[in-house]
Amino acid sequence: MLNINKTVENGKAEFALEGRLDTVTAPDLEKEIKDSLDGVSSLALDFDKLEYISSAGLRVLLSAQKIMNKQGEMKIGNVNDTIMEIFEVTGFSDILTIE
Repeated sequence: MLNINKTVENGKAEFALEGRLDTVTAPDLEKEIKDSLDGVSSLALDFDKLEYISSAGLRVLLSAQKIMNKQGEMKIGNVNDTIMEIFEVTGFSDILTIE
């Protein structure tokens, strides 16, 4: 299960994710992000309560990053050790801006 708390204002979108980002929940996040990026120059993802990310979740992050490369910036914050390890093993730590 994944809870997505979204705020969009003044060209900034923030998504706080809680739970698991996997093959079941990744399409929900992808739709939420794609529906929210018109006119957005800053996308922030808060992973404070994200417990797990699968390859499907990584694909969503990659497609969001590609969109934001054209129109602004994307940052990921509060990444726990488990997810950071996944980012490092997959090379995503080199692609994404992680704070």
